[in-house]
Amino acid sequence: MPTAVLKTANVKKMIGKRTIVSNISLELHAGEIFGFLGPNGAGKTTTIRMIVGLSNITEGNIFINGHSVRSEFREAMRDVGCIVENPEMYKYMSGLDNLKIFATLYGNIDKARIDEVVKIVGLENAIGDKVKTYSLGMKQRLGIAQAILQRPKLLILDEPTNGLDPAGIKAMRALLRNLSQNEGMTVLVSSHILGEMQQMCDRVGIINHGQMVTVKTVDELTGMSQTSGKASLLLRTGDNAKSAEVLVEAGIENHEESDGIHVNIAADKVPEMVRLLVGANADIFGMDSMESQSLEDVFMKLTGEENK
Repeated sequence: MPTAVLKTANVKKMIGKRTIVSNISLELHAGEIFGFLGPNGAGKTTTIRMIVGLSNITEGNIFINGHSVRSEFREAMRDVGCIVENPEMYKYMSGLDNLKIFATLYGNIDKARIDEVVKIVGLENAIGDKVKTYSLGMKQRLGIAQAILQRPKLLILDEPTNGLDPAGIKAMRALLRNLSQNEGMTVLVSSHILGEMQQMCDRVGIINHGQMVTVKTVDELTGMSQTSGKASLLLRTGDNAKSAEVLVEAGIENHEESDGIHVNIAADKVPEMVRLLVGANADIFGMDSMESQSLEDVFMKLTGEENK
């Protein structure tokens, strides 16, 4: 099995006698986008700060491409690009000059790589403008350009969509998906915008009160996995009793309830079922999945926020 790009092993952080995070264990692999979710104060940013060396680890260890953050810090950080809170840049300078300064700091970045990252983040038309004229979304993209100059294996972004409008959030989602799929980067992103995380991430980890509650794929958490090939549906028709009879005659498992007809059927047979009902002159007013939940629903249940 390949080495995990990021591995946290029973990581604990204490400040005085207060435990901030405890027993955080994660493994992230190449090319995945991992969402780190939790209420305010749950320990997300503290964990990220330990990963990038901005906060000391009290117990446990963190490995980046097999290198220990505690004992091989320089080697571990060589494979990391990150933005914690807001990206830092010189606003009176152009976006290009900001990238050139970072390239000089890294020492091994040529003009071709600068041009490449500008294209990746979609700033070709504005890279010569002063940063003070940039929108928030453009500043975020420039920050990501800075973070990926040295081709990191791991990109860490803390709340990258904060303050962005819907168009900016959509552009950020497309950018991160491009980095994971086409650049092979592993992306760790924390956010409280759960709808966006549901669309963006391959897996998510939910943290609450400093401890990991669960780590699963988005499909596993929301019950929308297609791998089972099964669909559990709620049908609402103009005549539920008649529609249920039509389904029984066709051998489709169902039972009628007060809210409609509950149907269990192979996912690839759903279009055939719809055609069957339409052919029997049944008016279909609604068809909802009974299994799927939004990531927000799951988050609220697992963190206990729904009871507040």
